[in-house]
Amino acid sequence: MADLKLAWRNLVRYRMRFIITLTGVSLSLALVQTYHNFTQGVYSYMVETGVRSGTGHMAIYKKHYLENHDESMTFNPEGLISGILKIKGVSEVMPRLYYSGLGQSSRESRNIFIMGIDMEKEKEINPFLKKLPENTITESWKNRDALVGKGLLEELKIGIGRKFVVTIQSQDGGLVTELFRVGGVIDTGIREMDSSIVMINSSQASEMAGVPDDIHEIAVVLEDAAMAPEVFPCIEKLLEESPGLEAATWEKAMPNLFNALRWDYVSVKVLSYVVLLIVTIGVVNTLLMSVTERYHEFGMLRGIGTSPFRLCRMIMLEALILGILAMAAGTAVCSIATGYLAEYGFDLRLFIPENLEFGGVIFSSLLYAEWDFIWMAESGAYIVFLCLAASLYPAFKAARVTPVEAMRHV
Repeated sequence: MADLKLAWRNLVRYRMRFIITLTGVSLSLALVQTYHNFTQGVYSYMVETGVRSGTGHMAIYKKHYLENHDESMTFNPEGLISGILKIKGVSEVMPRLYYSGLGQSSRESRNIFIMGIDMEKEKEINPFLKKLPENTITESWKNRDALVGKGLLEELKIGIGRKFVVTIQSQDGGLVTELFRVGGVIDTGIREMDSSIVMINSSQASEMAGVPDDIHEIAVVLEDAAMAPEVFPCIEKLLEESPGLEAATWEKAMPNLFNALRWDYVSVKVLSYVVLLIVTIGVVNTLLMSVTERYHEFGMLRGIGTSPFRLCRMIMLEALILGILAMAAGTAVCSIATGYLAEYGFDLRLFIPENLEFGGVIFSSLLYAEWDFIWMAESGAYIVFLCLAASLYPAFKAARVTPVEAMRHV
């Protein structure tokens, strides 16, 4: 206890230096923690948006379909969908087909990407369909109705209610042409998608392809993404009865989004380490200056019999106190900032006028933070460890002071 009191007195002896160092370390920790919480919230939002508009939290395909996306690799989902829905944690199961084709109006023609979907299920899950007017997809929706990308409508020079022709190659190699009506407009914000996407009922798409009731993909949406490790083995077990099929997590099914998030996460970690390195240098500088200015004092302590170990321990106690105070203050500031960002978010529209695309996913310019208490505790403990590590050299230097050498600094 006496050593703690002495260490505290030594710290506050040079009050301004102590306040500046403590403020720098605390704010650095708060910055790292808040930035991490904010990016975690952004990642969670992007994954949730991506999986709901894409492959789901996990998906089922014919084996090797993800390697080449061969349109001929379809399968009949009979019995699978009902079986998956019985698994605890599964929110919705959505069958889909994907075909490339040609869209033609009376004025223009364009290459298109056709998605065969279950309109009723998708409109409750897919964020792009949720943005459509409520009366767009109703009970009167017909097989000849289609949702068309905003950019594609402009290129075909047609509007809602107008008809256009879709041509695809069926499984037997022949060309199949069908007439559709524009029932709604899709505006994803991704130029490549908006200029090519056409969504029709999956039953109509499979009939055009000559494979009635077949699909390319079963997208599985979970009640909570955290349940994926529990649900995935259950799906794999269910697929043991269908040896030609395989399950894939969204990380494998959506590599563009996964790789983009992974590299961004690495950059965030590197930035955090750089900030913490600067903090460590600051602590070393503060403690080293303190030791240098107290050479005479240390010499007198050695002269009256104080052991080098006790001098070393005293310097390390100063660093420990500094680290604990910085951890408490930094975490408190982070809690205030994260609480605000989690409740009100950060509006990027102050800097960017439109929504953003990242990894093939459009996300809103209003972003929210997400609490990560484990990371906050770990980073707080890490800052204390860094302060202790930064004190090793100054403590070693103080322990080596001799009475004779200290007299030269009088």
